[in-house]
Amino acid sequence: MRRLFIILAAMALGQAVMTAQTVQAPQEAFNGITISNAEIDRNAGNMMVNMDMDMSKFNVPSNKAVLLTPYVVKDGDRVGMPSLGIYGHDRYFYYVRNDKTMVEGSAETSYRENEVPDLIPYFASVPYEDWMAGSELVLEKKTYGCCGNLVKTEYCTLGGFDMYKPVFLYISPAVEMRKERVLEGNAFVDYPVSQTVIYPEYHNNVEELAKIRSTIDSVRLDTDVKVTSIFIKGYASPESPYDNNTRLAKGRTESIRKYVLDLYDFPESVIKTDYEPENWEGLREYLVGTDLPYKNQILALIDKDEEPDRKEWLIKSQYKKDYKYLLENCYPYLRRTYYRIDYVVRSFTYEDVDHIRELVSTRPQNLSLQEFYLAAQGLDPESEQFGEIFDVAVRMYPEDPVANLNAANAAMQRGDMKSAGKFLDRAGSMPESVYARGVYCALEGDIEEAKKYFELASKMGVAEAAQQLQELN
Repeated sequence: MRRLFIILAAMALGQAVMTAQTVQAPQEAFNGITISNAEIDRNAGNMMVNMDMDMSKFNVPSNKAVLLTPYVVKDGDRVGMPSLGIYGHDRYFYYVRNDKTMVEGSAETSYRENEVPDLIPYFASVPYEDWMAGSELVLEKKTYGCCGNLVKTEYCTLGGFDMYKPVFLYISPAVEMRKERVLEGNAFVDYPVSQTVIYPEYHNNVEELAKIRSTIDSVRLDTDVKVTSIFIKGYASPESPYDNNTRLAKGRTESIRKYVLDLYDFPESVIKTDYEPENWEGLREYLVGTDLPYKNQILALIDKDEEPDRKEWLIKSQYKKDYKYLLENCYPYLRRTYYRIDYVVRSFTYEDVDHIRELVSTRPQNLSLQEFYLAAQGLDPESEQFGEIFDVAVRMYPEDPVANLNAANAAMQRGDMKSAGKFLDRAGSMPESVYARGVYCALEGDIEEAKKYFELASKMGVAEAAQQLQELN
């Protein structure tokens, strides 16, 4: 299967894994100051900064002071770490003689220029705040002159960190070679006693006949669709005698068939019919949901191998009150017409992508899973439309593992971990599904469980799993 690979920083997610970014090679931050092993990382509720500061080549003029302050910075927000103050000979004794504090006071570690260690290991932490996701570690250098006047401010970005960045694997579903679809329903067309001729204005027939017409029209008027067959089956209720019920069921089914043929220009061969003289199965289904006193006895009679007329007489004579209730509340709904329209939908390609995207909202039942996948191609994975396509796809194909896997990926990308978990439960055991469960666990902060899934997915042949495992490690 062809895959769509999408990489997304998970900054928008409510819970996520942080990864420290380290400056691997020494970096000259300012003239004479070299930084190595710089790390910015989150540990529980704290943001931590580590670095090694090589000061062996740094000199401060006698009348100046330099203040070095690490900051965690993002957009307009920033928070400072404790500062390092390095003082030239004259500046240092100026503060000492005048009984003054250093530039930053108690938050500062101070050195005389000739006492600065060649290597200063720096470590500090501040409480973590939500805005720090995706922030950078910036080192600020302030140079002060006489009387503590600020002479110059310089900045150097040492690196940053981001949330865990998963790679989402979307699977292109198999092409549906022939897109066969079905629409079905029930109409309760009413007839005068013992008659089989349709009277459109009789009782509620206007509404019931409209059901049949609207179902047929919904596919007949669709230019992407071809109707292949219409099936009509009429049912009568079990009042005796059986021969008369057979006549009614057969005749009323034929009247519906003729009604449809008179309305539409269908070949007669397209419309197929059947009939059920007495709808015992419908009666049984209704009884199961009731609390009638003799429900179980009547159900036993329905299942008994008896002639229909005798069966109906036994219920009527032995359980009169229950029978009367059924006659008034159930039997009218047993006299129904079931109809089914079978049709095929033309196939779509990427050249039809605009039309496919329109169908996602208007007639999603016309789309195959592979066509939903096509509709997502070229869209921003973070866009609302992208996620909606896979959500609609899984509603149309709720038990399909590929539909659930792709919907889970889309849910994780938008930070909806609750929905993602439900989709993953139905995503099967495909290698990509195992991998997706690893991504899910990593985003939820369960690193050890994520590693297990990635290790398994890697053994199953998912190349991306090894990369994700390396990132977590």
